[in-house]
Amino acid sequence: MIELNGVSKSYNGIRRAVDNLDLTIPDGEIFGFLGPNGAGKTTTIKMITGIIKPDAGQIRINGTDIAADPIKAKQRFGYVPDSPDLFLRLKGLEYVSFMADIYGVEQELRNSRIETLAKRFDMLDALGDTIQSYSHGMRQKIVIMGVLVHHPEVWILDEPLTGLDPKSSFTLKEMMREHADSGRTVFFSTHVLEVAEKLCDRVAIINKGKILFCGTFPQMQEHFQSHESLESLFLELTKHE
Repeated sequence: MIELNGVSKSYNGIRRAVDNLDLTIPDGEIFGFLGPNGAGKTTTIKMITGIIKPDAGQIRINGTDIAADPIKAKQRFGYVPDSPDLFLRLKGLEYVSFMADIYGVEQELRNSRIETLAKRFDMLDALGDTIQSYSHGMRQKIVIMGVLVHHPEVWILDEPLTGLDPKSSFTLKEMMREHADSGRTVFFSTHVLEVAEKLCDRVAIINKGKILFCGTFPQMQEHFQSHESLESLFLELTKHE
């Protein structure tokens, strides 16, 4: 579960990137976080993950306040950033093993998890190569593997499908569904609204730091008395903001 209560963040003391945000993402749900560029999505995600501090409000990950106990909170989630260009000089296996070290995953368990993840993402033959030799999609996959190797309860994914080939994209969406169906939480941002419409249990649309809508896609259609696609409703909702 992810809980945000009264969360705000301003830059330069003037522009409020996130404005008094209240949001609850319960267990057992794939939650899509949608918004145009500059809407406050990345700022919100960086506050949830503890990369930046909010000016006001409280953020809890599975009941743990990330400001009061950041180590405990960060042990509970895995975070895929919007850029996979990390630790480029390491080999793929070195990077995933490094992530397993950080989270204290035992050797036998990590070996099993790395093999399982590598098979699902077709990365077994690439683990011995340096990350800088990888394509963008392969870098994305190795970052995802590093995030998932400690089997976090909460997944926080910022544009995770970017650069993935169709098979790997399908695999990740399948894994997201499995994770939510096992009673855990998946929070992800995406610009691909067709994916959000098909995959998400609920979505929130943010613009100029405020939540314009939060709920299921059928609830959105009912609210706006429309049978249009999520993409059409999103564009209509954000065009005048």
